[in-house]
Amino acid sequence: MLDSRPEVIARDSWVDVNKGTVDRRIFSDLAIYQQELKRIFARGWNFICHETQIAEPGRFFQSYIGEDQVIAVRDRSNTVQVLLNSCPHRGNTVCRSDQGKTRSFFCSYHGWNFDLDGKLVGVPGYEDYYREKLKKEDLGLAKAARVQSYKGFVFASLDPQAPDLEDYLGWVGMVGLNLIAEIGDMEVIDGIQKNRIQCNWKLAVDNLYDWYHPKVSHGSAVRAGMINEQGLQYMNQMVMLGEYGHGIGGAAITEENLAKLSDTLEKGQEPDQIDKAKVWRTTEKAANAMGPLGIRCGGHPNIFPNLWVSAAGPPQLCLRIPRGPFETELWWFTFAKKDQTPEERRATVMIANHIFGPSGLLEQDDGENWSHSTRGSVGAVTGERPIDFSMGLGQDKMTHDSESGQSCIETVVNEHAQLWLYRSWEEWMKAEDWPALIKNHSLPPTGKV
Repeated sequence: MLDSRPEVIARDSWVDVNKGTVDRRIFSDLAIYQQELKRIFARGWNFICHETQIAEPGRFFQSYIGEDQVIAVRDRSNTVQVLLNSCPHRGNTVCRSDQGKTRSFFCSYHGWNFDLDGKLVGVPGYEDYYREKLKKEDLGLAKAARVQSYKGFVFASLDPQAPDLEDYLGWVGMVGLNLIAEIGDMEVIDGIQKNRIQCNWKLAVDNLYDWYHPKVSHGSAVRAGMINEQGLQYMNQMVMLGEYGHGIGGAAITEENLAKLSDTLEKGQEPDQIDKAKVWRTTEKAANAMGPLGIRCGGHPNIFPNLWVSAAGPPQLCLRIPRGPFETELWWFTFAKKDQTPEERRATVMIANHIFGPSGLLEQDDGENWSHSTRGSVGAVTGERPIDFSMGLGQDKMTHDSESGQSCIETVVNEHAQLWLYRSWEEWMKAEDWPALIKNHSLPPTGKV
């Protein structure tokens, strides 16, 4: 099943940006996958957790950077640490719980004990067996090279050359996270939904930009009354493209709609149910954080490589965690305002559980499509035929706001963001290190796209 031919790795290009095509073998080749782990996940900034999940010393949360398991923990000095969950003695995990509170991390194999900052503080037989010759100071838990937060969202990189987080995110990445951060004082609801789908992680990522499929794939949700069919007429689209592969694609909110909502609030009137979720956008604070184009963004952001910000319903984040070329693990984080009433929180959880995640009606539709699309990349004949992302190519224009520096494409349903994702993916894969990536990555286009 696995295609690891040397010419696949060495070829000049997997992505043809002029034709809008992508070599489908990038979804099945094991050597490509292993290179992704090194050049994308180990190098990039990865979302780990939210600060509300590790609010006090000793609180920890387990996550992944690619296939490297890590522990985010607040140490005794209140500093957030991201430690690799692997004992340097034999490689055993030192933490088995998904989250919780602890005084230290303990290896169940030989009893090595590590403090909250990763230092090795206890070794059975240190005097008798090791004759006090073991250099404990060199055998602590490995740490992420860089750990930073943006408005409570904790990210880590395993590469010491990585730029600062905000430089990495750029305005597109920050707009994406602000879609949750600017709603209010937010926290993660305990209980991360996790499930695995037999698909390549990139197909699960590019689908979040895809507004072509809902009317077809989610027809059952319409018939069940979960989605209004009128809401699937996605003719008013806004696409934002950021450096290093970040992007936002989906519905736009018009200036007229925001002005009407502001007028409704000024008159002391109650907005309708759909507009209630947009009230936060009418504040000066949100406008300053989001910018003139960002404040109208109603689509789906992806923070490259694999963090989906879903803010159309209950605010959620989803990590698409790779588990080999043919499997992806999805983690759903659901957010709520800290001052929500119990009734409001129950409603948030109910809606979140029934839209996405393992019991979500929409993601069951999507997952089946991704699985079959992944299978379509391994055949001797089908694997040779590229897949097409040319919708709208050369037909639309990038417009700019000169004062803020923000830019967007306002158009109908399109595949601009998907093609940008794969174009950026190839640049990450070809760059030998961060200096090369910084020098050679594409800047968002200007003019016709």
